[in-house]
Amino acid sequence: MKILFTGSSSFTGYWFIKELAAQGHAVTAVVRGKSDQYTGLRKQRLDGIAKWATIIWNCSFGDPAFLDLLDQGFDAVCHHGAQVENYKSPDFDVAAAVRSNTLNCRQVMEKLKDEGRLIVTGSVFEANEGIGNAPLVAFSPYGLSKTSSWEVFRYWGWKLSVPLTKFVIPNPFGPYEEPRFCNYLVQTWKKGEIPAINTPDYIRDNIHADLLAKHYVAALEGPVKEKIGPSGYIESQGSFGVRFAREMATRLPLRCEVRLGKQTSFDEPLIRTNDALSSGPGIHPSIAAWDEKKAWDELAEYYKKQITI
Repeated sequence: MKILFTGSSSFTGYWFIKELAAQGHAVTAVVRGKSDQYTGLRKQRLDGIAKWATIIWNCSFGDPAFLDLLDQGFDAVCHHGAQVENYKSPDFDVAAAVRSNTLNCRQVMEKLKDEGRLIVTGSVFEANEGIGNAPLVAFSPYGLSKTSSWEVFRYWGWKLSVPLTKFVIPNPFGPYEEPRFCNYLVQTWKKGEIPAINTPDYIRDNIHADLLAKHYVAALEGPVKEKIGPSGYIESQGSFGVRFAREMATRLPLRCEVRLGKQTSFDEPLIRTNDALSSGPGIHPSIAAWDEKKAWDELAEYYKKQITI
């Protein structure tokens, strides 16, 4: 397929484009900024993407350059990008994010009406996604913006009869991830210390980015389904931390142990995961062939190269 992809510099965008290219799809990756504006992890990811896709710089979903690109004809638009600046803040501007995420949505979908489909990336932390404690509210203003953006796409998809799928992401981890939970563990081990997991009771759905990407390609290649939400390791964060430490202990020259704290704060729902049964019809060959051990090996090798040990 000929694919137009947004959100290309993101962690999961890197993995999705890599897998799309590996499966023979021709990817045009749009990037909001100019090439000289990216540093650090985003530059590393974009350097990798340049090997697999045609990069269009200074272009965003729905802007004039994007609309012009659509005239070239695409089998699918993969709208993986979203407004994320300051996403952890309670002051995150929901309305501005929705406007950005859905810019000229109707015009985009009109161009897709006769020959293309749209796959929109969502998050299990949006309202009414996944399974867990009721009510299934959005975790944050950012989650609320994603929820509202999806409803805009859903409306125009229905109105214009454009094939539309929402791909719901749980908790991805893997090489080129932003410095979050797994990176915290490795960095702490590097100092010779034992990291504390202070929210061990939360039940979450951690999935390796390589497996997530294989599910993404399967969603795109398979029959249209309104929502698809793949799952990985559904367990407590404490259990996942122990799992991660166990896998790294045999692969890294570090003392890989964790300390489980007593959780006293429950600002988020106790349980929020994807439904393991919602990953789509059948098992795609690339998913069936996924090598879990190899994925852990590659993750350890990444940390060896990216973090001085």
